[in-house]
This record gives sequence, structure tokens and C-alpha cells, in this order.
Amino acid sequence: MKRIFTYLFLLCLSCLQGQQPTLKQLLGYSFPSELTASATTDQVAWVENAEGVRNIYYARGPEYLPVRLTDFSSDDGQALGELAFDAMGQNLWFVRGGSANRQGEYPNPTSMPDPPKQMIYRISLGDGANESVQEGHHPLPLGERVLFLKKGQPWVMDAGGENAKALFEVRGSVSDLTPSPDQSKLAFVNSRGDHSFIGVYEFSSGDFTFLDPGIDRDSNPAWSPNGDQVAFLRIPYTEPELFVPQRAGLPFSIVITKVGGGQGTTVFTADPGTGSVFREIAADNQLFWTSRNTLVFPWEKDGWTHLYELPASGGAPKLITPGPGEVQYVSQGPDRNTLVFNSNQEDRNRPHLASYDGNLRTLTRGESLEWSPVVKTDGSVFFLGSGATEPANVKRLSAGKPVAITRDINYPSESLVVPKPVELTASDGHPSYGQLFVPPGLKPGEKAPAVLFFHGGSRRQMFLGFHHRDYYHYAYAMNQYLAQSGYIVLSVNYRSGIGYGMEFREALDYGAGGASEYRDVLAAADFLQNHPQVDASRIGLWGGSYGGYLTALGLARNSDRFRAGVDIHGVYDWNNVIQGFMPSYNRLAKPEFAKKAYDSSPIAVMEGWKSPVLLIHGDDDRNVPFSETVLKAGKLRELGVEFEQLVFPDEVHGFLLHDNWYRAYQATRDFFDRKLD
Repeated sequence: MKRIFTYLFLLCLSCLQGQQPTLKQLLGYSFPSELTASATTDQVAWVENAEGVRNIYYARGPEYLPVRLTDFSSDDGQALGELAFDAMGQNLWFVRGGSANRQGEYPNPTSMPDPPKQMIYRISLGDGANESVQEGHHPLPLGERVLFLKKGQPWVMDAGGENAKALFEVRGSVSDLTPSPDQSKLAFVNSRGDHSFIGVYEFSSGDFTFLDPGIDRDSNPAWSPNGDQVAFLRIPYTEPELFVPQRAGLPFSIVITKVGGGQGTTVFTADPGTGSVFREIAADNQLFWTSRNTLVFPWEKDGWTHLYELPASGGAPKLITPGPGEVQYVSQGPDRNTLVFNSNQEDRNRPHLASYDGNLRTLTRGESLEWSPVVKTDGSVFFLGSGATEPANVKRLSAGKPVAITRDINYPSESLVVPKPVELTASDGHPSYGQLFVPPGLKPGEKAPAVLFFHGGSRRQMFLGFHHRDYYHYAYAMNQYLAQSGYIVLSVNYRSGIGYGMEFREALDYGAGGASEYRDVLAAADFLQNHPQVDASRIGLWGGSYGGYLTALGLARNSDRFRAGVDIHGVYDWNNVIQGFMPSYNRLAKPEFAKKAYDSSPIAVMEGWKSPVLLIHGDDDRNVPFSETVLKAGKLRELGVEFEQLVFPDEVHGFLLHDNWYRAYQATRDFFDRKLD
């Protein structure tokens, strides 16, 4: 573990300054996630992933010095998360292990003969003792009991982790366990396929009722401060359409019901057209019922994901976050008065923090990036943050300034380059954006090979710094490594990504509806070919998932422009991938759409593929089926196209083993060195 306390970091001197860092060093950061604050005590906790070794840390005020709570010691791919303090701050609950797939199989990337399960653990913050107590997830401590979910149903156990039993059983699956303010009742979501209900369970009687049940998808229950009402989202069911633009639909609404039952009152309905389709934020709940008796919620009314405030009695919603920019992570304080969130409204290339308690205040700005804020009982704010040359750390606001609680003292930050923002215009006039990494020491007039990087998603935005998701934290470090290795790198924010508004995200004809974002690929290629320091005959491209799709599409459509590529678990045929996400999809029932999806896929243009490619995939991928790479490689063999392969048995989509990230990226660098020489 390379973290030390904040007061020691000034002693750090980089012995690697002036030297080219290795890939091992650049991937050697410790990535924090799952930041959680106690609602009643001065404690925060989080997960650290140090080169694949995951452990839980916590810190207590006023010093907030990190203390490691667990002692896991291997890169075993077993995720940690869902941290929850009990009310007294005596125990911390968490979950170890990933979610099961449709076959009930838990991730097992090390191929253990006795497959792991998803287990709930309890840590005593007094003596540090921790133990595995129950199979399940989403532990919710409530006084002398702990609720949790197991196989889609709610369970309960005592505070010691014993005497587990089903709380109740109901058709469908249960999620979003939300206790009332006095903890006498429990709101929950009961999903039943094409519709869902909001239920309220009473602990005293053991009975539950549904609140204004209907044909829509009801979700995200939020209790009123006095606990006599519940607000929730009501979203009309429409048949899903994946990887195609959706700019409008049946409007969503907000409903409030009395806990005793009866018909709900619709206090808000989105206007038709722009913003009618609900756009989620990253938060524990999409509705926030404040102490001012107002509801705060996200709405894309003007084409940007903003926060709005609405009186609980109804009325006109008030725009809280005006201007071009996207709100992303949102957290509500325990007093229900303050919301803290991040957005890119003031800086399109970096997200920063702001707060709202009836008044909007900017909390951070500058060249850093901030996300995942949490608010404590005293109003203090903790968050995760990074920079262009600094990996993510746990931070807090102190006297209005960000202060790092943790820091990677051995990280070779001094050797990294600071990427520059780039704006591109495609042949159809559509804008796209990017970050340009230029090798340090590249002399004027000297030419270098170059690579394009495409993120996955496609609902992602890359920044001028280390990303908030571990997948792209790795990718940013890899782009830095390529730059250190002499490559000019352009990371592209192509249309259908986020951060630039609804019209950019829901770009016409993107994805399976026509691959219009490929024009952004060509615009990026034009940029590199016209760059005075790029050797236009040595341009490659790489990316994972959706980025692998664009890599394969580039090689299939324009091997004349791209000399080599690295395709990591990329899409080959949109029809197969859509069916993987939505088993009910039947291409024969939608021949016109299926034809367009086929034509938008690499499979339709494989005869044009001439350049060599490295294919990388884990065979337990739950997003892009492994068969996509099998079929793609089979066609390349048939065509006599050179390809290399790197397969990770039992690995999932976002690699769980740090060693697999290292092997994938080392193979990528080696492949480009040989093919772009």
C-alpha cells in the first residue's frame, strides 16, 4: 500500500524524475472508490485497490488519518463495496465479491475450483475484527437488525450477523430498500419486468402495501421529512431500443402518495420533447426530499442534465444549475438541507464540486477533477479527486480548500505529460473533442508514430486528468505510457458520449442506427495526419468495448489510414450484442432495424480489413459476448488477415485482475512497437 497520511506527503521526492516510468509504475497507483460517510459520527470509509489488492480504509475526525480495516493480500479479482456504517459508528458492513450473471455464476477470474460467492462482512471498528456473515448484498443496518438483499428478496439478520431469515417474500425482485425517518417502515421497489411497484413494509405488523400501483415503472422512493408521505418516479414503459438515439419519449413524472395508501398525486410531469425521457445521475436515489419540503431531481429540459427544485405541494420547478454543463454525482447531507454535486458546467474538461442549500455555491475549481462527494452531519464535505499527473485520492474540504487524506507517494507524477484539449469537426459539421498527449522531449520538426484511443460505453467522457472510473483510470495511465514511449496519443470524445448535452449524446444515427460517430473517427485521423509532428504513415488505434467496436470499424473500413489496431472486447455484430443485453430481442421481428444494425457493424465490411490487429478478451464477459471475438477472429482467418490474441479465462468485461490489465497493456505497447515501426 503506497498511501501515507497527508502530513507526510511533502517529504516525498521522486527518484524517477527525468526517467521514463515503466508500465508497472504507471499502473502502480492505489485507486479509491466507494467513499462513504457515517450519518451520525465523524467517520468516513472507502475501498482502496492497490495493484489489484483491495482493502477497506476508514478515517475518524478531526485528524482523519487513514486506518486499514481489512487484510486482503492478493490480486484475486474479488470486488469490495456497498460500505455502510451502523448508527453508533461501531461497525462497518461491506460486500465482497461481484454480482452473479443470469446463470447465477459469480465472477471467478482466478479460476478457483471452489467458486467464490458474494458475501456480506462485518468489521468491528473497536478492535478491527472482521468476519464473513451471510451470502447477499446491500447491507442496511437499522438499530438492532441489518437488512440485506439475497437472490432478489429482502432478508434480515441481527446486528451480530446471525439469525438470518427472509423479511418477506413477493413476486418479482426487490431493490432500493429505503427506511422511513423513524425506521418503523421500509419503502422498496418491486420490479416485475415491464412494470414495477413501490411497496411499504411495516416492521411492527409484518405487512406491506403497494402505493398507487399501475402499469408504469415506479422507482426511487423518497420519504418526506415527517415520514407520512413517499415520493417516487413514474416512468412509462416503452420497448427498449439499445445503442440508438432517443431524444424524446413518453414523459416521466413524480408522484407523491400518503403512506396509508390511496391514489397518488402527480406533482410533476416532464414536458413533451427534449427532456421527456428521464436522465439518471450517479446518486443513491434520483429524488431528494429536502428539509425545505421541496423535491430536487434531475431533468434535461434544456438539453443539459441539470438539477431542478420543486415544492412538494406542486408548482413550477426551479432550475438550480443553469448553463451548459452536466451534473453527474449528487449526494444529500444527513440534515436533508444540503446537496453537494459535481458537474462540468464551469469547466468542460474537468468536473468540479458545487453545493446547494437554497443557494448555489462553487466549492472547487482549477486544474483538478472532483467526484463522488459525501456530506457529513457537521456539513463537512469529502470526495475523490485527481489531476493531470496525479492519480485519484480521498480528499476533504478544509477552510474551503481541497486537502488530500491519502496520496501515492511513489507515483512518478513528475514524469507525466499534461494533455491538451482538442476540438474536432467531422465532415458533416458535427463537433467532437479530445485530449492530446505529446511525448516529452519530442523536438520541433521531429515526427513520431501516433495512436487514437476510443473510450467505451459509449456514455462516457474522458477528461484532462485521471478518470473517476477504474476502467478509464487504467486507460489514462496507458495513454500516458504510450506518450512516454514516444507515441502521440489522441483520446477522442466522439458523439454519443456524455458531457456535451443531450443532442451530442443522442446523436442522430449513432451506433446500431448508422454508426454516425465513425465520422468523428475520421476527423480524429485527419487531425493526426495533419499534425506537423505525426508520421502519417504510422497511425494506429485502440480501445475497449465500444472503443473496440470503433477500432474494428476503423480497421475494416479504413485499413488504408490505420496501420494497426488493438481491439479489446469490442463489438463485432450489434445484433448479437443487443440480444445479450435484451434476450427478448428478435432480429427477425425487426428486419429493417436488424439490417441497419448489421450494416453499422464491423461484420458488414470485413473484406476491407487488411491491417494487423491484436484481439484481447475475457471469456466470462457479461457485456460483450466472448463469441464476438471468436467470430471476428474466424473471419480474419478466412480473409488471411494477420491477428494476434490474448485471452483471459474466466475474466469479465472490466478486468478484475490487475495482472490482466498489466498484461493487456504491455501486449498493446509491444504490438504497436512492432507494427508501427
